[in-house]
Amino acid sequence: MPVGEFRNDQARDRFLSVYDDLVDRLWPSSSVPSDVDTSFGTTRVHRLGSGDGSPFVLLPGSGGPALMWHAYVGTLAASRPVIAIDTIGEPGPSVQTRPLTSGDEWSQWLRETLTALGVDQAHLVATSYGGWIALCHALRAPQSVASLALLDPGGFGQVSPKFLAWIIAGGLASFTPRPVRHALARPLRNVTLRDDNAMPLVKATFGFRRRHIMPTPLTDQELNRITAPTLLLLGGHSQLYNAREVAATVTTHMPHATAEIIPEAAHDVVLWRPEELAQRIVTFAANTPSRT
Repeated sequence: MPVGEFRNDQARDRFLSVYDDLVDRLWPSSSVPSDVDTSFGTTRVHRLGSGDGSPFVLLPGSGGPALMWHAYVGTLAASRPVIAIDTIGEPGPSVQTRPLTSGDEWSQWLRETLTALGVDQAHLVATSYGGWIALCHALRAPQSVASLALLDPGGFGQVSPKFLAWIIAGGLASFTPRPVRHALARPLRNVTLRDDNAMPLVKATFGFRRRHIMPTPLTDQELNRITAPTLLLLGGHSQLYNAREVAATVTTHMPHATAEIIPEAAHDVVLWRPEELAQRIVTFAANTPSRT
């Protein structure tokens, strides 16, 4: 199985140029980037915030670098340390050298990354594909996860043709003129199309070959074994699955989970009222009993 990589040097340089520009304009200047070596390649991480508490560790969705959390990190870092990760095998400065072929290996990658950073326990904050990675890690390394805050995560069902069609439609719409793109955001239920800062980065991701496996759904028995306190925020119009069915599954099989549906949002729930959701995450983590 091949690894994720840019199509050529020009594609990599184009993406990283846009990425660096957005870091300068949108990301806190206090953030300290570094590269962590793992058995799957080199992972770029960004550390900010202060204090001795267990950090927030941020995992973006597919195709999105750590920058997607730019509207969250200020609020999160005001309460405890933050580590934002550019997921390996995705467009960005991380470099994948070995395929990741299972949830076990994704958990291993995250464990190696956090161990290298001296993190024994973390509050995982994740969306979409990153949410599936977080669930896999909470299942396999329960004592290392203080809590989970998951925004429309993968892992609760097979990826549907409807979701793939939504991804393709959003990609095509990103190349339309700005007025058309903004107008399409509502019928496509994709608020990213109204984010003029994000569009150059979205377009640059087409120069990357992403080769990750599809998220495998967690079984009811696996969900029963996840002991980390969990805040699950679902888009009422999620293209990934039926939000009410997922909320019912979580309520039944994850005894330490709270599921909430945000009616107006879709799979892009992470982009809806980010300051409000960031504060929700801070409060949830603060009210989570320490785990030993």
